[in-house]
Amino acid sequence: MSTTSILVLAPAGLLLVAFPSTALAETCQPSGTLESPATGHTCDECCQPGHVYPTYQCSPPVSRHTKAIMTLNDFSEGGDGGAPSECDGKYHNNTERVVALSTGWYDKGKRCGEYIRINAKGRSVLAKVVDECDTLHGCDKPHAFQPPCPHNDVDASKAVWDALGIFGDEVGDFPITWSDA
Repeated sequence: MSTTSILVLAPAGLLLVAFPSTALAETCQPSGTLESPATGHTCDECCQPGHVYPTYQCSPPVSRHTKAIMTLNDFSEGGDGGAPSECDGKYHNNTERVVALSTGWYDKGKRCGEYIRINAKGRSVLAKVVDECDTLHGCDKPHAFQPPCPHNDVDASKAVWDALGIFGDEVGDFPITWSDA
């Protein structure tokens, strides 16, 4: 386990205190919860009736190797992304390398049209930010009856997964790193 050390000056001498680095680095905590309706739409990816989901106004800080979970999204009309992309009001083909970022990383649209570099399995790919993966709202028609996104999600098109060489049973929730390109 990685640790971060802090040097503390005390009247009796020097004291070295070690903390797990994740304790200091994790600054994004849930901001609330969203309860799914007791009844409603049913599908594999839909909110579970009566389940409570955490919501987030933030995402972890962005670095040269920001850790995230990549999920699959269909940005085409009728796809599981629901509405057109927030950035351009358009649907996108599954052959385009596009992503939606968690609310904090999306940063009120400041990353719209920008490219990020995604790294996984020893490969790297550039993808264009076209949408927000909403971490505050969900379980309703505008969000395709899906729960709020996690605070560390990069929701990627099939083209991104293919370019990274991630196929079959590996597709789902896949650990990646990313950075602004």
